[in-house]
Amino acid sequence: MSDWETVIGLEVHCELRTETKLFCGCRNAFGDEPNTNICPTCLGLPGSLPVLNRAAVEFAMRIGTALHCEVRPSIFHRKNYFYPDMPKDYQISQYDEPLNVNGWLELPDGTRVGIERAHLEEDTGKTTHVGTSGRIHGADFSLVDYNRAGVPLVEIVSRPDIRSADQAKSYVAELRGILVATGASDGKMEEGSLRVDANVSVHRAGEPFGTRAEIKNLNSLRSLGRAIDYETRRQVALLEDGGTVVQETRHWNEDEGRTSSLRTKEEAYDYRYFPEPDLVPLDPPVAWKDNVRASLPVLPAERRHRLAELVGMAPADVSLLVELDLDRLVGDAISVGADPRIAVNRAANEVAAAPERAAALDPTAFAALTRMEADGRLTATQAKAVLAEVIASGGDPQAIADAHGYAPADSGLVEAAVDTAIADDEAAWARYVGGEDKVAGLFVGKVMKATGGKADGKAVTALLQSKRAAATGQAH
Repeated sequence: MSDWETVIGLEVHCELRTETKLFCGCRNAFGDEPNTNICPTCLGLPGSLPVLNRAAVEFAMRIGTALHCEVRPSIFHRKNYFYPDMPKDYQISQYDEPLNVNGWLELPDGTRVGIERAHLEEDTGKTTHVGTSGRIHGADFSLVDYNRAGVPLVEIVSRPDIRSADQAKSYVAELRGILVATGASDGKMEEGSLRVDANVSVHRAGEPFGTRAEIKNLNSLRSLGRAIDYETRRQVALLEDGGTVVQETRHWNEDEGRTSSLRTKEEAYDYRYFPEPDLVPLDPPVAWKDNVRASLPVLPAERRHRLAELVGMAPADVSLLVELDLDRLVGDAISVGADPRIAVNRAANEVAAAPERAAALDPTAFAALTRMEADGRLTATQAKAVLAEVIASGGDPQAIADAHGYAPADSGLVEAAVDTAIADDEAAWARYVGGEDKVAGLFVGKVMKATGGKADGKAVTALLQSKRAAATGQAH
């Protein structure tokens, strides 16, 4: 595998949060009774005509602008194919003149992934195959729900800049954060609001890109990562055995952990694209595009950079806080005197463990707690316990600490406890002196028990290191 490089391009289909569908006034809502949000237009009945949803266009422009795309004049096309969940047997989409082109997004580690296009189109309906397999082959019968037919979508097509399953998951997570921040989508993969197709190929370094296979409709980050890893292994094994990768569409089976062939990959000419005769070209005025740009919120990448600069860390190190929407809490706490690194650590661990209560956490109380820990008035263990109470019910950290009798152990008592722990386990001490750093945890645990949890773990570790240095010096 080390001789091979994986090349990945992703197509992300994002449903827009409009009240109605893209070309008609039917309700756009998830989970309604099947076939209740339908009309002659989204069913493709003769004589019905599409009318473009202005809100969908604005959402699409927000997405394109957030992805640093050029928002260009565009036209709609008919993409012709037969699927039972698209009753008019064609999909209104955008082909060679899409709305958004030539963009990029930045991953938490600083990598940029190019965006080829982000075009507007309508979604299809949903087919359920009833039977033991859950697939069309072997199904007893199939049910079609047309509620989703005509729901507005933006399809975001990346350039083949992604090189691993982990990077693909990072890309989708970042993109989902951008989509939610713009207000264009709720980003709920579990409800189908966000669906991913992965184009995967392999090649040896220095050689041309290989033939790609497309894996359809991945609806979780876990499935995305597993599917790419499996497909990479499959293609490498096939090529090393002298076989040939076929350009095709493949299905991911989550239970079996494998992909299987669905159909030969279609080319553009197979869809017989032609301009949609019932819709005029789309050319948003400059003033509209300027208003869209001005209305965008601060996006995840900029939030990471702001927080990273504030706390003196790398953007990747604070990405979780931005993802969990805790960066404002940390920033507000620092503005009233919080210790930056302790604030980051406590937010990423203890606060993140109770996200439903995080919004109610007072930044001033949070800042006071971090100062108590930084000043040595609370050990890390005590600080975590106090913070848990502050998160659960509010209150003053100092008052909570006083009520529990929290105070750091006397340094003399801590050193005596360290000496006792060393004397009680000379064999472990010899291993630690010999360079086994992990043995320090054993001694820290003993000291914490002896002091009733009042010793500062960092101080104990520092004391152990000092005593080891002295012992090593004596040995020499």
